[in-house]
This record gives sequence, C-alpha cells and structure tokens, in this order.
Amino acid sequence: MTAPTLAGAADLHGPLLEQTGAFQGNALLLTGPARVGKLDVAWAVAAQHNCSGSRGPYGEACGTCPSCRALAAGGHPDVLLVEPRATTTTGKTARRKLIPIGAVLSGRDKAREYETHVFEFLEVRPTFARRVVIVAGAEYLGAEAANALLKLVEEPPHRALFVFLAEDRRSVLPTIVSRSARLSVTPAPDRALQRALERAGHAPDPDLIAFAAGRAGVLGDPAKVSAALGDARDLTDALGEGLLAALQAAEALEKRFDPGWHPEALRFVWRTLPPHQRARADSALSALQEALEAYASPSLSFQVFALALRDALGHA
Repeated sequence: MTAPTLAGAADLHGPLLEQTGAFQGNALLLTGPARVGKLDVAWAVAAQHNCSGSRGPYGEACGTCPSCRALAAGGHPDVLLVEPRATTTTGKTARRKLIPIGAVLSGRDKAREYETHVFEFLEVRPTFARRVVIVAGAEYLGAEAANALLKLVEEPPHRALFVFLAEDRRSVLPTIVSRSARLSVTPAPDRALQRALERAGHAPDPDLIAFAAGRAGVLGDPAKVSAALGDARDLTDALGEGLLAALQAAEALEKRFDPGWHPEALRFVWRTLPPHQRARADSALSALQEALEAYASPSLSFQVFALALRDALGHA
C-alpha cells in the first residue's frame, strides 16, 4: 500500500471531515471530479475511525498515535485499497477498467491479480478500531463484484466501514448507492491549494494552481504536472514553426507521454484557442488516445497527431 498524504486534508476539506468523523454507518460514497482529492479524504476517514489520539478542530485524526503513524507509513493493517487494474497480465495498459469479482473473493481470483481480497480481509478482527475498505473507482465495479459486496456492506463483520469513491454518482450501480451515505468532495479554493503547495516546500506557481482548478490531487506531484504543461506548450509552439519542428516535437512528446497528465495539459494549453480550433485539436487528441489504447504504433500515431494538429490550428 502506498503511503497516503494525510497532512493538509483538514485545510482543504475540513467541513467534510466533520461529517465523516461523526459517521457511524457502514458505507460512504464520496463523489467529485477527477483529482479533486477523494482518495485523500478516504485516507483521512480511515485515519479518523482508527485514531486513538486527540482530534483536530474538524475532527481530523491526530497524526501521531500508533494507528496514524501506521497509515502514514503505508502499512496500516486495517485499511484495504481496492482499485481497477491499470495494466493487463502482459503489462500493457488495460483497455477497459474493471474491478472484478476476483478482488472480492480469493477463490474467484484465478489470475492472482489481487494480493488481498475483501471477503478474507474482513474476516480478520481489526488491529486498532475499525477495518476500512476503500474502493477507488466504484463506477468500475462489475455487477458480479458489486453483488458479492452487498451482504458485506449491509452486515459488515466487526463493524467494518466501506468508503466508495466515484466521479459521478449516476455511474455507480444503484445497489451500492442505495446502501451508502452520499457526500460530495468539492474543489478547494485556490488560496488553500497555494498554501498546501507552499507547505510542501514548493515555490508559488500560479500556472499550476490555475491548471489544478481546485483539485487537490493535482498537487501530489507538481514537478510531473509542470513538466507535462511545458511539453504541451513546446508541442503547440512547434506546430507553427514548420512541419519538421512539429514532427520533432511530437517525437519528443512520445518519449515522455504520460496518459494521466499530458492529455489534460494539452487541453489546458489550448483553452485560449478559438472554439473551432480547440474542437478540432481535441478531436485529434482523442484520435491519438484511441490509437494508443488499441496498441497502434506509437511513433506513427504521434506523427499523425502532429499533422492533424497543424491542420486543426491552420498551419498545414
């Protein structure tokens, strides 16, 4: 389990933590835009429900008790994170995200994709206070997996707590929604994000804050995000310098391309383009993403992408 970042959760989502700290039910459904900080809130909830120290002003965990230290170190015995596999068994990017039945029951995990399974995890009594299962991407729960969870959610062993995360409540199976208390994780003010960035030891970065648009998750790796924004600007600038410059910039982008950041960075850089150009550039980017997901030649795909962008921006 990767060590979560608990510091600053109260500054960004304090009023929400007041509600989650007092929650005594079996399941929470946290919804909000991608990277708004839902997973950080879920870690904070797990910390709250296992903390043995003095709570903060918003009911947040103390951060210093044995449970909080274990969670911050990424080795808490009472917290299980379940999420879709990002890659296939062959190491390629998964074309379709899914949390299968194998994540819930070890007997159904034929490919041994998951080290720990929900059903077996909840059979064990908590080491601290409460076992917590965080399902990051509840919209990707397959119907079979969701049905297998229902009995556990309704009558969780040892008072276990489920925390489901999703971008849109409507994309989650109704059987999960109806059994969960629903809370929204909303974007934080720019000033709060700027303070969080400075507390982490980073220099003020108005461009990064503008790109984040209130989404605290963007600040998790500011260097990577800033690099993606720089790559997006380099490619866009090269498009007007000529065909050779555009192809060279596309080749450079191919070598550094991060599907988690570069598409959004490109769209951010294009936000000032005229609407018709922005629409055509967005279509070219979507075509590139589809080609890469279909395992087409990356080199050829980025060359075609550069040509399509030059045409979209009137440089062809």
